[in-house]
Formats: sequence, structure tokens, C-alpha cells
Amino acid sequence: MTETNSQPPASQEAGHTKQDWEQTLLERLAFASLNEQRKARRWSIFFRAFFAVYLVILLVVALSSGFDGIPSASGKYTALVDLNGVIAADTIASADNIVSGLRQAFESKAKGVILRTNSPGGSPVQASYINREIQRLRKEYPDTPVYAVIGDICASGCYYAVAATDRIFANESSIVGSIGVLMNGFGFVDGMKKLGIERRLLTAGDNKNFLDPFSPMHPKHREHAQALLNRIHQQFIDVVKQGRGEALTQSNEAFSGLFWTGDEALQMGLIDEFGSASYVAREVVGADDIVDFTHRENLLDRFAQRIGTAMARTLGAELLARIPQLR
Repeated sequence: MTETNSQPPASQEAGHTKQDWEQTLLERLAFASLNEQRKARRWSIFFRAFFAVYLVILLVVALSSGFDGIPSASGKYTALVDLNGVIAADTIASADNIVSGLRQAFESKAKGVILRTNSPGGSPVQASYINREIQRLRKEYPDTPVYAVIGDICASGCYYAVAATDRIFANESSIVGSIGVLMNGFGFVDGMKKLGIERRLLTAGDNKNFLDPFSPMHPKHREHAQALLNRIHQQFIDVVKQGRGEALTQSNEAFSGLFWTGDEALQMGLIDEFGSASYVAREVVGADDIVDFTHRENLLDRFAQRIGTAMARTLGAELLARIPQLR
């Protein structure tokens, strides 16, 4: 009688063992990969939530920046507006920003307004806007005095702007003046000749190449430019004389374009007294509390400006791509 062997061959048993081991390894790798994906998903959710909260905090800070709060109607306070940096249409010291701050300061029923300056000057047009608005506000609010307090420097267009205030204060070491106008540039004519570069300029209009740095200066253009400067300078002089009145020393040096220290400016009548913003608020206005009405660019403004610039560039590039014949 033949006996049947029920035990599997050794080779088959080894095959099953190897297969089970590989399956177990694959299952472990799969579970490990799944766990890593879960961890990565959790961290991704965490960072997204953190970033969202961070953006909300930045937005709240941006919307609330530049506002110190106005005291109650019964409280006495001095309004402050800062004029810092170059006065130009695209800077924080633009006429729009300074005028907005001044209007809010006067409308707030402050006991007095201080325009605190630290600027080397800038655009005569922007400075003129500020000067005229100060004059208008003084007439509209005759019971609210406005004083200028000069920090390190108030020169050229800055002095143009503050000349309309009731009184001007500064430090003995402040730089004041520079009542003049300039127009500068470069001439590359001789340099181009040495390098053998030919200037090719086509114009429609006899004077369209006015002050072109790569062409010789025409005597007629020089005369016209000088006439422009003289006219703007005279406007500057008239504004200063109107604002300073009899306090100004009748000296041509005051309008020569030079600048002086605060103690020299006091002798010339360019300023009225020495004092800081806190001094003016306490001793002149009679209200120690100072409320800042300065327009300050917050994060939201910067973000909106950058978005606007990016969109403008994109649209411009798209238009140029669609109108190749105008390139």
C-alpha cells in the first residue's frame, strides 16, 4: 500500500515564506507612506491656518495704523501733521497727503495745529498746493492757529510750504532756507565725440530737443530755461514775503539760494523762535496732549499700490503684444 505524504515540499514552504515576507514589507511601507501623508496634510493645514491668522492680524494692524484716537470734545489737544522727506507727487510728503492731514486736524476742533517738518524740499508745485491750503484753512478756521516746527532741515520747497503758517519754530542747529530754484542735468556731447558715437534725433517742432543731454545746448534754450527758473524763483520770493511780512529782514541774501542754521535764520527773520513740537503745544498752544493726524502709508495701501502697478504692467504688456506695429 502506498502512503501519501501530506507535507508540502520544502521548496514550496520556502516560497510561501518569502511571499508572506514581501507582502508584510509592502504593507508596512504602504502604512508608513500613508502615515507620512497624514502628517504632511496635518502640517499643511496647520501652516495654512497660521498664515491666514497672520494675514488677518496684518490687515487689522494696517487698517488701524496712523490713528491715535481723538480726545473727547471737552478735552484740549494740539493736532500734529508731519512733513517728512522729499515733497513730490509720488512720495509720502505729497501735497495730497499733507493737505489731507491738515484738513482733518483743523476739522477736529483742535486748539492748535503743528506742521512738523524735516524735508530738503522738492516740487514747487506740490509745495505751492500745501502753502495755499494752509492759507485757506487759516481763513476758514480763524480761531485755530497753525505753527511750523522745523526739525533737522526745512529747505527750498519745504520752506515754501511753511511760509504760510502763523509762526515758525526751529532748533538752533536746524538748517533753514535755500530759497531758490534749480534745473540740472548732464551733457554727453564731448564724450560721444571721443567714442565716435553719432546722435540721431528726429523731432517735430523746432524746440522739441530742448535740453537734450546728447546734443549741444542751444543759446535760445538756455535763455528760455533761465527765464523759467527766474519766474518760479520770483513766485517763491513773493510767497515768502507774503507769509513772513515785516518779520523778514530785507536782505537779498535771504533769497540767494543759501541756507543757514536756526540761530542765523532767527536773525534774518526766517523763523520766529526756538522750540520743539512739545514746547509749542505746551507753551504756545496751551494744550499738552498731541494727537497725530499725519497720513501714513499702511500695509494695505502698499499692497493695493503694488497690485495696481502689477496690473498696469500686465495690461501694458498685453497691449504692446497686440499692437506690434507701434513698437
